[in-house]
Amino acid sequence: MKILAAMSGGVDSAVAAARAVDAGHEVVGVHLALSRMPGTLRTGSRGCCTIEDAMDARRVANLLDIPFYVWDFSERFKADVVDDFVAEYAAGRTPNPCMRCNEKIKFAALLDKAIALGFDAVATGHYATLIAGADGPELHRASAWAKDQSYVLGVLTGAQLEKCYFPLGDTPSKALIREEAADRGIQIAQKPDSHDICFIPDGDTRGWLSEHLNREPGEILDESGTVVGTHDGAHGYTIGQRRGLQLGAPAADGNPRYVLSIRPVSNQVVVGPKEMLDISRIAGGRFTWAGDPGLDLTETFDCDVQIRAHADPVPARARVVPIAEDERTEHHRADATHEVVVDINLEQTEPLSGVAPGQTAVLYRGTRVLGQFTVDRAVSARQHATA
Repeated sequence: MKILAAMSGGVDSAVAAARAVDAGHEVVGVHLALSRMPGTLRTGSRGCCTIEDAMDARRVANLLDIPFYVWDFSERFKADVVDDFVAEYAAGRTPNPCMRCNEKIKFAALLDKAIALGFDAVATGHYATLIAGADGPELHRASAWAKDQSYVLGVLTGAQLEKCYFPLGDTPSKALIREEAADRGIQIAQKPDSHDICFIPDGDTRGWLSEHLNREPGEILDESGTVVGTHDGAHGYTIGQRRGLQLGAPAADGNPRYVLSIRPVSNQVVVGPKEMLDISRIAGGRFTWAGDPGLDLTETFDCDVQIRAHADPVPARARVVPIAEDERTEHHRADATHEVVVDINLEQTEPLSGVAPGQTAVLYRGTRVLGQFTVDRAVSARQHATA
């Protein structure tokens, strides 16, 4: 096959490209330039896609003796990832920019360009497994669950999976990848993994948002609606936050209070006791399916749901339903007509905690990814029990 190897400059994508070459494929390396900002130099940065990363990727391509290019996707990245990130926070949601990058850039813009240029597939260094199913490719967890990245690939559709190649999916550990890289003479074998948001090099998300959003003072309320404090910008708060609330007085019972919700229309932040963060139902739109799940999605089906990249999946039951007008919230998108509703199986697990609108929920059956949706509403276990 003719393979386009997406080379981030890290050790995983380097070994993935090397394995594609070993498999006899015609491989071309490409690095995505996602920003023109000077802050993307690695100095002080813990993200990816820096100038130094591009140089590292080029050195690996030279070692593998494959053609190498740098493609400028910075304008598309700004529109689809950075601007979306700002808009989501302005709307009171907590987005996952890495998911959006996979959805809009790495497996949309990049994949589309690769296909247009005659490539058969795009190879990446993600830890996930593709299995040939009766109705097309199935996305499954990697053999090493500690490094599994199927969650961040949950946004891929069946058509996109047909053009994907994940050479690292059956590798038991990251340590073996580093050993293999060293054996191949790849100089970045011990390069640290990237962390945080690549376009916020210093990791200060709150400070970065303050520079990109208007800071409008507003009220902090308790769960009964009583004003207990003020804030200088609701975007600086996240669901589940305890520190930095700067409330004037402690709760009546003396226990800490946590951010329960953010109301973008009224510019209010609601706080309350920790137990109010326990969630037994989540629902949302913007859903996609990773190929044909082989289910009647309008009927309730058993699954596991995972709400963060490194969270444990929990047993649940899900279905796709029309959005009831009395359940539509300010977090729902105006054009949304249906949503995925997921009820946590509280007979087998504890409630979820601190789920925020804007987070991505990925549904699994066993090791297989069924699909994903963006959370628009979360129902507390206490509220659900009395409904």
